[in-house]
Amino acid sequence: MKTIAITGRSGCGKSRVTAILKEQGYHVADADLVARDVLADGSPCLPLLQERFGADIMDEEGHLRRRLLADRAFKTPEGTQALTDITHPAIVAELKRQGEVARAAGADLYFVDGAVIIGSLFEKECDQFVVVTTPLETSVARICARDGISPEMARRRLDAQVSEAELLAHADYEIRNDGTPEQLAERTLTVLAKLRGIE
Repeated sequence: MKTIAITGRSGCGKSRVTAILKEQGYHVADADLVARDVLADGSPCLPLLQERFGADIMDEEGHLRRRLLADRAFKTPEGTQALTDITHPAIVAELKRQGEVARAAGADLYFVDGAVIIGSLFEKECDQFVVVTTPLETSVARICARDGISPEMARRRLDAQVSEAELLAHADYEIRNDGTPEQLAERTLTVLAKLRGIE
């Protein structure tokens, strides 16, 4: 079984690509969802985060104050690195566990959907990389519609992410999302056939 990363910048249409793969019967793990789950109530990461970022990142009911943690963690490069060091091993362990479930079910391919796979601990677990790309203005419009923010804020968010050129430098395959939903499905299935060694 091969582990395939599906990645791309915000607003590129990754979720549409992964929906097509799910329709084909493949297991797709959502790395962003896993990253959220490792900060859920009772997570073994929480005491470590309190030790590093302050006991008050948890409220009186024992729930994580996510905004406060983010404010403190992302204030400095050292804080960001500390957050990564604490949470990423748990994220990688869960993604590998889901991969084992897919393997046990007889899957030939296991897909992991995530915006921040390249450059993360999980990168070395992936056999191949598929990068979803789209024109910049299309991404900006999608982010505005999805998150209810201004075009300026959407562009700022994209500017803070890894560039498309850098992602493509790691890509085994690119899926260009600049046409109709039918064209996107066709391009996704073409790449899927290549990953399976049919083409």
